Amino acid sequence: MLGLERRQKILEKIKQEHRVYVSELSKIFDVTEETIRRDLDKLEEEDLIRRDYGGAVLNSYISEDLSFLKRSLINGDLKNRIAQKAQSLIDDDSTIMMDSSSTCLTLLNFLRTRKNLTVITNSIRLAYDFSGASFKIISAGGFLRGKSFALTGALTCDNLKNYFVDYAILSCKGIDIERGVMESNDEESAVKQVMIAQAKKVILLVDSSKFDKISFAKTCDFSKISILVTDHEPSDDWKTSLDTHQVRLLY
Repeated sequence: MLGLERRQKILEKIKQEHRVYVSELSKIFDVTEETIRRDLDKLEEEDLIRRDYGGAVLNSYISEDLSFLKRSLINGDLKNRIAQKAQSLIDDDSTIMMDSSSTCLTLLNFLRTRKNLTVITNSIRLAYDFSGASFKIISAGGFLRGKSFALTGALTCDNLKNYFVDYAILSCKGIDIERGVMESNDEESAVKQVMIAQAKKVILLVDSSKFDKISFAKTCDFSKISILVTDHEPSDDWKTSLDTHQVRLLY
């Protein structure tokens, strides 16, 4: 197992259990304790965890505006599950707006076999990574938020308003039954609001760790969402609420 893959699995374990121990991780991954300590040091350098006596604990992410690189390391298995489920929703010849989330980037990998897709995005990372793919990619333009590889601002929003698409595919920072869909900053939330307004259907990709999480800026109510795709079956309260808002649930 490569170090990057092992660190991602360590991070997912900390996410689930909130604390891990060097000795336990050494046995799970069949490597030396010194190797695990180096992994934990690397994750701490990236500000993903905090080292503690004999192990590590997870930093709090409820309101933090994480960089794209940090987000791409978190819950990789869950994002793959969501992307595999969501790919069936997209047909050939579709027009799509996609945000700058790492989950959307994962989904686009599963859509490489689709024909004649047009993807409009505010993500420079997505545009770069798929520059050689068969998709038609349109960049939204605008002001670059370097840490998230996202283009934002009035120019971005104005450019997006020139297009009408089949789907807006988005992720978010957190969702709450009462408060709706939320983002960590106003700039990217505003871009997502425009994408929602320009699409026939809105697909929200959200892993189970983001349920019942409050973040800084409200993006929309659930009445604006057509389909929610997640990795695990949510609670009965969530299923009832989504059904009330006529949101189709896939997991």
